[in-house]
Amino acid sequence: MHRALLVSEILVQIFINLNQPPISETLDWPQSPTRKSLASLALTCTTFHELAMDLLWSNIPGLRPLLGCVTRLHSVIYDPKSKYSWSQYADPLVEHEFHQFLRHSARVRNITISATNYFHLLTALPIETRVFPNLRSLSWLVQRTEIGDLRFFLPPTLRRCFVSELQLDMKYIGARCPDVQEFTVHEDTDRALLSETLRSCKRLRRLQCPPFDSAAWMHLSTIPTLLDVNIFTSRTIHYPLDNLNFATFLRLTSLSLCGIEVASAVAIIQRSKFPSLKEFEMHVRVLPWAEAEQLFRALSLCKASQTLESIKISSRNRTQEHTSDSLTAVRQFLCFKELRTLGLSVHYPIYLDDDLLFEAMTTWPHIHSLSLVNWRPSPATLTFRGLFAALRLSPQLQDLQVSVDVRNIDIEPEVESFQHTSLKNLTVDSCELEGVNVEAVARIIYSMLPAINQVMCSNGGIPRLWYNVNKHLDMLRNKTYSAPDPYITEAVLALS
Repeated sequence: MHRALLVSEILVQIFINLNQPPISETLDWPQSPTRKSLASLALTCTTFHELAMDLLWSNIPGLRPLLGCVTRLHSVIYDPKSKYSWSQYADPLVEHEFHQFLRHSARVRNITISATNYFHLLTALPIETRVFPNLRSLSWLVQRTEIGDLRFFLPPTLRRCFVSELQLDMKYIGARCPDVQEFTVHEDTDRALLSETLRSCKRLRRLQCPPFDSAAWMHLSTIPTLLDVNIFTSRTIHYPLDNLNFATFLRLTSLSLCGIEVASAVAIIQRSKFPSLKEFEMHVRVLPWAEAEQLFRALSLCKASQTLESIKISSRNRTQEHTSDSLTAVRQFLCFKELRTLGLSVHYPIYLDDDLLFEAMTTWPHIHSLSLVNWRPSPATLTFRGLFAALRLSPQLQDLQVSVDVRNIDIEPEVESFQHTSLKNLTVDSCELEGVNVEAVARIIYSMLPAINQVMCSNGGIPRLWYNVNKHLDMLRNKTYSAPDPYITEAVLALS
């Protein structure tokens, strides 16, 4: 054996790199090449054994691998003919089989439970048995389980818990697993049960779940470790937070709200400080004009305006109301000095002209992405000259989506020496088709935005216009210039 393998740090790194199977291997866990390699290493020598076994059993897809260690069950579990039906005829484990089942369970760090058809085999296990004493991550993908099914999967060591549906056994998960840091509930659930569950958690770092009550909000605001909160619901619901007092989320850096009504979001923003918030996202089904203005104003007045780096707000459906006004969103967000990303898609025209974009880029020196989706056709007031004047102030900008008056060619790329080399993705909304000099537009983009391969258009744009622009862009890039051969030139001149 090479002496480098006797250095534990080197050996650990080699084995960890080996234990990175492709997704295709995880679908057939028992026969995966990675698992077979680790098993062979475990049998090679005593130096390799413990580390290889730890990695071999660190991540398992359910109880089947552990049940395969039970002598009575091994042959039927790995018999292809009975792969999915053997468990319904098997008797529960008896006392002398407990040791075989628990032989490697202490090595398990991550487990995914997607079925309950093996649970009856564990009914004789003493309730105080620590089946997974070192479990760190639990993914519980089953629904409608019986009370008590979770008792073996919630050890004090648990750090991450994902459940498709909240179970009664998790009501006091914070007490049973005091160090749980990540908690995700995927589907809508009973709000009272969820709220009580969250109030038992004391050290959360990341939370993703449906809406909960005001008492749980107030509790979460006192958790000093909380960094990320993602509240979502599959349907727009009335979400009363009438009793929400002023709350301070000291270290919260990311807040995402999906599906809840705008009034509730405004209440959360207005009654919380968020002194460390860097990312805010909100997605709603419908966002009326008045509520959009109210939401933008609430954001601009909150203390997080000094720290926010990313704001993304979108609505899925158009509203039935008609208004000739344009959202003053850009001006509302000028207070965010640290802004890196701004994305608005709200089915309303968003006012933007040369002066406003110039002011915005002056205010946002760190901006990387600006997307103002114009779903409704409206005359563009931003010119090419105004666009490039603003781009001079934003050298880090990589993604841009705005409405530009492409009929007004007010810039000559041959005269300008400016090139913006960082902009890689450009989406231009424009409702004007007639009178557009497609070749001139392509020449401007080719000369001044060299990193742009194609100009994209949103649903509110005119695909034919930008198809022609991109066609000219390809021609400009593929055009080759070859110098004339001097001997051929002299011969032609002599003959003439």
